[in-house]
Amino acid sequence: MRRQFLSAVAAVAVTLFAGTFATPSQAAYPERPITLIVPWGAGGGTDATARIIGTLLEKELGQPVNVVNRTGGNGVVGHAAIAAAPRDGYTLGMATVEIGMLHWQGLTELTSKDYTPLALMNYDPAALQVRADAPYKNAKELVEAIKAQPGKFKASGTGQGGIWHLAIAGMLNELKIAPNAVAWVPSQGAAPGLQDLMAGGVEIVPCSLPEARSVIDAGRVKSLVTFGKEPNPAMPNIPTLKSELGFEYDVGAWRGIVGPKGLPKEVGDRLVQALDKIYKSEDYKGFMNQRGFGMQYAAGDQFGTFMADSDAKLGTVMKAVGIAK
Repeated sequence: MRRQFLSAVAAVAVTLFAGTFATPSQAAYPERPITLIVPWGAGGGTDATARIIGTLLEKELGQPVNVVNRTGGNGVVGHAAIAAAPRDGYTLGMATVEIGMLHWQGLTELTSKDYTPLALMNYDPAALQVRADAPYKNAKELVEAIKAQPGKFKASGTGQGGIWHLAIAGMLNELKIAPNAVAWVPSQGAAPGLQDLMAGGVEIVPCSLPEARSVIDAGRVKSLVTFGKEPNPAMPNIPTLKSELGFEYDVGAWRGIVGPKGLPKEVGDRLVQALDKIYKSEDYKGFMNQRGFGMQYAAGDQFGTFMADSDAKLGTVMKAVGIAK
């Protein structure tokens, strides 16, 4: 009896000792609300994707997830805020393709290596949008008009040297047309770019189909071609570059959840587990499919490799079109 009593006392003492010296990272995560930083403005595809992920992340983690738009500097402001956040998992961010482009422009020293990669959640290829009353019936006619009158056309949809700028500049380069044959008008994203298009300020917006879908459905804008390898399932009548112009130029916007570099492993593992479940959920699939958003997934180190590969590919393109510094 005495031995059993002493064993019981020893077990309790060990438990109390372990609890006393438990580190903060060993506490149940999360214990308070989480902030999810979006480097782009409200109304665009990045914002919409972040908000559905935030809503579903709340359910998975049992804590509020507050989406905060931190715009400016062509995405530098928001991405810098994510990288500079405390390494505790309570400030995360929606990293976008621009993180592999901004440093090539000399706008920041940040690269994908400055983050803890958690999960790639989306990929959307570019597409060319014009006003519904534009005289061009297809991409071939638009290209011929650009060739005939270089400098006449203006395009918008993101900042100078942003992904949609690279989309049209790279396409023109592939067609042996000077990339600056279409002047670029910087904007804070696709939504204001499309507003400028409809108002007559620009003639082309090379953004993703999901970002333009509402104004396409409203009959105010038409899409001439998608840069995707396959037609968008939600808008299958829009041809691909391959079928329309005879070549492939796979460039588009990707979005994924990251934390600042050095996130504790147990916190990162918990977030990856939650994001994996979200990606596979019917709620997420339904939201993305309804809006025509492309779905592509990679977690942890695989997402890190994806970001590094994207960085290298975009750097090559930016050098070719004279955007890299």
